Amino acid sequence: MSLTFTVTTDADSPRAVLGGRIDREAAEVLDAAYRAAAAAAPGEVVLDFAGVDYINSTGIALIVGVLGAARAADRRIAAAGLSAHYQHVFAITRLSDFITVLDPVD
Repeated sequence: MSLTFTVTTDADSPRAVLGGRIDREAAEVLDAAYRAAAAAAPGEVVLDFAGVDYINSTGIALIVGVLGAARAADRRIAAAGLSAHYQHVFAITRLSDFITVLDPVD
């Protein structure tokens, strides 16, 4: 399954709700999800990973790329809906040092 997204806004924060896999084939979609969320409303962009069932090392690199784009635009990024496994991955890759982890899923 390839990556899909929808954009919503809640509490003045734009949210990109992601579904599927984040791997090498997800580059354009992940970038589009971030850009659409950033255009939807000001404030911290939330990437909602609750519907993501797989992230590989290339996917982590893509997320780092989104983080770089957000930092260049002086925007913060938050991650929601991460499973315990991906919370751990974000911690060991130090992504959680730069991305706020919200409402983790157990």
